[in-house]
Amino acid sequence: MTRAKNITPRHKKRKKILKAAEGYMNSRSRTYRKARQAVERGLAFAYRDRKTRKRDFRKLWIMRINAAVRQYGLSYSKFVYGLKEAGIELDRKILSELAVNDPDTFEKIVQEVNKVLEKTTK
Repeated sequence: MTRAKNITPRHKKRKKILKAAEGYMNSRSRTYRKARQAVERGLAFAYRDRKTRKRDFRKLWIMRINAAVRQYGLSYSKFVYGLKEAGIELDRKILSELAVNDPDTFEKIVQEVNKVLEKTTK
């Protein structure tokens, strides 16, 4: 009789996949082959969407800043140019949070940017 040398690692591997597939529907949570396919697919989506999330949040921040700046008669691109010229180094995440949660501070920033833009256009 041949000696089975790979039982424990194979069992551990299968247990790990089935553990990761807990909560999946029907045979995806019980059958090793289907579970492995579902887990691999889920991991691929998770990897891809970690990158996509960063893009989506940046888009959201830009939309919020643009909407807030339009109230003061500026466009987003002019506002960002004015920030660079004024030497204000706030990232888009912080600016969007200020626009939503602290409009008074955001208004002061916009006023500073307007001063700088007036100087550069003259």
